[in-house]
Amino acid sequence: MKTTIYTVLLALITIGFASCEKRDYPAGTPEFENYYYAGYLPWNNTGTESVLRTQTKLVKFPVQFNSAYVRDYDASAYYKLVTTGITNAAVLGQDFDVVDKNGNSIKATDGNYALVFPKAQAKIDTIYLKVLNSSVAGTRKIEIDLVKNVSSNYTVGTFSQSYIRFLEVK
Repeated sequence: MKTTIYTVLLALITIGFASCEKRDYPAGTPEFENYYYAGYLPWNNTGTESVLRTQTKLVKFPVQFNSAYVRDYDASAYYKLVTTGITNAAVLGQDFDVVDKNGNSIKATDGNYALVFPKAQAKIDTIYLKVLNSSVAGTRKIEIDLVKNVSSNYTVGTFSQSYIRFLEVK
């Protein structure tokens, strides 16, 4: 019995010392120095903004851009409108428009809209949507997804827990 206790104790001490191995990790990983993240605030995927079709103020979706550096280029976080799997989807140009902070319509490039972050600095910006008071009856919904943007200078990824928002027009 005593031998078993000493053997188990010796094994635990050996495991303890083996797990304390010191390792030197590099200060930075070059492939991630130009990798940034964007995510909706608050940090979750449950956000639905439900508005009346007669609403005149802009609908706002704040987006946080995470960066530890200041660069000599501007980084863009992309977002797109998704209707897949949505019955009675809201229609761009009929139920709502994507606009800038002044209410001026903006157009997508290859299906993506961009939020530009000057010098790739950490910042909170906003996606704006304008409700158009459509005469179509019923509640209509659209999904606004942040999507990965890969360019030659940088990559802007998204957070799995904070990349989806919904607009519901009643």
